[in-house]
Amino acid sequence: MMKEIRIHGRGGQGSVTMASILAISFFDDGNYCQAFPSFGSERTGAPVQAFARFSDKPIRTRHQIYEPDYIIVQDITLLKSVPVYKGIKGNGKILINSEASVKDAIGELGGIEEENVVMFPALKIALKILNKPIVNTTLLGAFSALSGDVTIDSVKKEIENRFGSKLGKLNAEAAQTAYNYIKGDRSGF
Repeated sequence: MMKEIRIHGRGGQGSVTMASILAISFFDDGNYCQAFPSFGSERTGAPVQAFARFSDKPIRTRHQIYEPDYIIVQDITLLKSVPVYKGIKGNGKILINSEASVKDAIGELGGIEEENVVMFPALKIALKILNKPIVNTTLLGAFSALSGDVTIDSVKKEIENRFGSKLGKLNAEAAQTAYNYIKGDRSGF
C-alpha cells in the first residue's frame, strides 16, 4: 500500500533535505520510495513544498501529492497563508512544529479533527541539542514515532550519512529525542 507525505516549510528550512532523508530511510526499511520538491519563488523564506511517498510495490506515479496521508509543517505561520491541510485523507495526520495547543491551531486548519493534529516543539528540541533553529531532522524523528511507517534507526542512519560525523550525530540525537518525546518520554522538557 502506498502512503504519501507532503512537507510544508519555508526556503532554507530544509524541507527538500527532509524529504530526501525520509525517502532513503523508507528504502533502508525495504520500501520503494520517491522524494521531490516543488518551488514557487525560489528564495529564502518563501513557502516551499517537498514530497515523499513509499510503497511495498514499485511506484509508477510521478505527480505531486494532492491527497497525503501525512502532512508535516515546519513553520506554523504557514497556516495563515497556505492551505497546508488541503487534500489530507480522512484519517491523515498533520504534524506541526509549534508549542501552541491543537485548539489554537485548529481554527486555521479548515475543519480538521483535533485527533488528526499533533503539535510538537521541534524548535525547542533543535535549539537545545543543535543550538540552531533548524527543525527538519527533529521533525523526522517525530514523524517516525507518529507514523510507525519508518524506523528511527533508518532515520538516524540517513541523517548521519547526510551530514557527516559530528553534525550528523547531533542531528541524529535530535531525531531520537523527538522520537522519544512523541512516544511519551518528555524528560528534560
